[in-house]
Amino acid sequence: MAEPSEAARVAGFSEREFYLREFRGRTLAIIVSRAEFAEPLAPVLSELAGAGSRAIVIAREARILELLATQPVLRASDPRLEGNVWRALHESPRIGVVVARAEDFGDHARELARKLGVFKLVWLDPDGGLRARSGERLAFVHRAELGELLADPRRLASVGRLRLWREIADMLDAGLPAINVCAPEGLGDELFTYAGSGTLFTRDRYVTVRPLGVDDFDAAHDLLRRGVEEGYLASRDEADVDALLAAGFGAFVEGRDLAGIGSLLPSLDGQGAEIAGLYTLTRFLGEGVGFSLVAYALAEAERRGLRYVFACTVSDRVGAFFERNGFEVVGAEELPEAKWRDYDPERRDRVRCYRRAVGGAADASPAGTG
Repeated sequence: MAEPSEAARVAGFSEREFYLREFRGRTLAIIVSRAEFAEPLAPVLSELAGAGSRAIVIAREARILELLATQPVLRASDPRLEGNVWRALHESPRIGVVVARAEDFGDHARELARKLGVFKLVWLDPDGGLRARSGERLAFVHRAELGELLADPRRLASVGRLRLWREIADMLDAGLPAINVCAPEGLGDELFTYAGSGTLFTRDRYVTVRPLGVDDFDAAHDLLRRGVEEGYLASRDEADVDALLAAGFGAFVEGRDLAGIGSLLPSLDGQGAEIAGLYTLTRFLGEGVGFSLVAYALAEAERRGLRYVFACTVSDRVGAFFERNGFEVVGAEELPEAKWRDYDPERRDRVRCYRRAVGGAADASPAGTG
């Protein structure tokens, strides 16, 4: 049987595969308060187990765990719970813990998740994630922002859910790094897609930028494809895409979620470089991802001793973003001539060009422009 081509393997990459790979070898906890949540949860648990990750289902009653065929079932009141959970996860990728005191289920579930030190907690709620008063879903909320929302509940769509959001705040304060709240039927999308279906809460506004490694290329390639499909990025052949990935850097939220990418491609004049392939996920808008990527590119350009960086876009919104970052509008003829070799003429008629000096460069005009 013939091996699939490299192009077929790349084309076959999915967000789901990326997240399942990220979850491999890690343990997450899922809080389940109602028996009717078991049906949509069961296939997600099977998918997680098949990918090599482990799940602890924290349930209000043992019947829920029976519906999920979860074994073994432990009691939250077990004085040796942590050790018994550890041993149980060596035998089964899916175990259950019953919290017997239903009247304060949330408090006990929170304490249990904190004790077990899981990397992610999922709270299933039929009303889904957090929404602003306008009805817009807030896909990503860090602790400080959640505190501001709780201090002014009028900004939220429903004050009837304040108890849940206070529970989430308490969980973050207790040391949990990440909490997802979503409807049961949206769990797969929340865990395995970039856009999600609910709200991801994190303890810190934590975005780090670093060079892409080969293990990041699948996800980065997918973001480039999305940028092309949405019209933000120019279409490139395989060699050009490889160049972007090789020179690429990514913004990672909580060290795991790839929230945006960019590349710094040196120009042939030896004095400048292009910020290319810049694309950020809408889920992380407002988290400074784009600014972090540009700041990284500018610092890297200065480290290389370059005099200027430039960028091109057909989007008014992206253009305004570059201007907010200190870039000036320039004509296409003011950029290195090599930029326009084999460039799509129709796109060039629409493209806007931006340039910014690096470091202490007094004259950022590139040599050899047409």
